[in-house]
Amino acid sequence: MLRTNRPSADPALLSAHDRVYRTLRQQVMHGDLAPGQALTLRGIGRSFGVSMTPAREAVQRLVAEGALTMTASGRVATPELNRDRIEELASIRALLEPELASRALPRAHSALIDRMELINSAMTEAVMNRDAAAYLRSNLEFHRTLYLRAQSPAMLALVETLWLQLGPSMRALYNRIRRNTPPPHHRLILAALHAGDEPSLKLALRADVTQGLRHLLE
Repeated sequence: MLRTNRPSADPALLSAHDRVYRTLRQQVMHGDLAPGQALTLRGIGRSFGVSMTPAREAVQRLVAEGALTMTASGRVATPELNRDRIEELASIRALLEPELASRALPRAHSALIDRMELINSAMTEAVMNRDAAAYLRSNLEFHRTLYLRAQSPAMLALVETLWLQLGPSMRALYNRIRRNTPPPHHRLILAALHAGDEPSLKLALRADVTQGLRHLLE
């Protein structure tokens, strides 16, 4: 079911198209929609209380980003990834995200690391509560908080495109493996940031972003 939770920006300042786009994008990235879940423009418009035009514009933008797929017949759905596609996306993440972390390291001040510690604690709480949605949101926030310090917006935009394509599958994975501990590599990432250890940071990041995806291939 589509949820019309508002994005962080002031809703009064957003167009109907922006509101639909941002909320749907967040839902896909966070795995709120199942892999291969079909969507219709009519259903989206009804859920958000908008006409077909802003619903269509938002969908077209999300299809261009890889957040949604559209067949030749016009069927719209969330990404449903096969093994080859998951392996490809995992390989790209393993290249880009350690590089973003490396670029962020010189600007990783103590306040940033403290913020990441708090986010990691929130992930631990989400695990204890078996709250998959909170877990996945916090996991992405952990990574994005670090990557923003890289000051490499083009590279971060590419990474977010990967997160969009993987979101539904990652939520399905979480529900399947029933994780009961937070990601073990996050502690290694934080330790490397504290030490200013770039090789260890890149190694921990690479292991973290690929470990979960390997479960999807089992």
